[in-house]
Amino acid sequence: MSRRLCFVLFVLLAAGLGTGCKKESAQLHSVSLRTPDGFPAMEQSLSALNLTVEGIALGRRLFYDKQLSADVSVSCGTCHEQRAAFGTFEHDRSHGVFNSHTLRNAPPLFNLLWQKTFHWDGAYRSLTEEAVQPITGATEMGMSFDRIKQYLQDDPSYRESFKKVYGTWFIRPELVTNALSQFTATFISANSKYDRVKQGRAQFDAYEQAGYQLFQQRCASCHSEPLFTDHSFRNIGLPLDPSLNDLGRFLVSRNATDSMKFKVPSLRNVAASANYMHDGRFATVQQVIRHYRYGVRRSTTLDPLLQNGLSMSDADEYNLMQFLKCLTDSSFLQETRLARPF
Repeated sequence: MSRRLCFVLFVLLAAGLGTGCKKESAQLHSVSLRTPDGFPAMEQSLSALNLTVEGIALGRRLFYDKQLSADVSVSCGTCHEQRAAFGTFEHDRSHGVFNSHTLRNAPPLFNLLWQKTFHWDGAYRSLTEEAVQPITGATEMGMSFDRIKQYLQDDPSYRESFKKVYGTWFIRPELVTNALSQFTATFISANSKYDRVKQGRAQFDAYEQAGYQLFQQRCASCHSEPLFTDHSFRNIGLPLDPSLNDLGRFLVSRNATDSMKFKVPSLRNVAASANYMHDGRFATVQQVIRHYRYGVRRSTTLDPLLQNGLSMSDADEYNLMQFLKCLTDSSFLQETRLARPF
């Protein structure tokens, strides 16, 4: 089997190997996801999702359906664009219904099964939980599940799909979020040049190697390999935008020590996922690096590792950017099974 891993389907008859589906859904085909080489154990439960080919296909359709928004203008895929590693492409904050703006930049979606919490403030702990807020949020999709249920049940093809996947004509909210979660669980990115180097199938050039060494010295304590995040929440010295007054993790914990702390994002696909930071204030990777070099603001909750910023030369900066480009998984950005289905 190829080392390039993302998605491995083991097509099995549900009746033969006990997927937990009802007899009405006996023709479902179960799906197994293989952990990429070098990745740690998954944080999310696969068994809770009960992945099937048909459930994933239903989730894919829901993910791209603008009818699930209050003004029929946005879908999950509008803010989470594949070309940006399922983040918001070249926008600061994401656009929502009725020409609104969300509070934050939509984070890229990949390797979600290895995440402990979701959203910039870590408010949610499971894929199904985190799917609810964007759908119902007033400045995101602005829908109620009652309206969604009515729309789905009025559509014969959706009604048949839910019946096939879940064995019931009654479309409940948890079935909608389960289908979406099945689809997004398959967003696995592990085929960058970095991965091929680690597998002995490629080599860094001199600039990339120098950048990798610098990364290990200055960045890896927060953006730890192979996921390139340690899942922590940190204040990295960004000045507060008074128009948003977004205090990050504090809004969840109500603990003053969490003020201005946001989840450490993965750096995989970072070269493709502009804009950057929780509010998308930086348009380029170079701007991000220069924030760490020159722009860190001191405060009582500033991460101790950044008290003096990050010292590096212009040559160091260039080399680091060359390494970060090696984290781009082009096959993931172009994978047709993840693209809009219609």
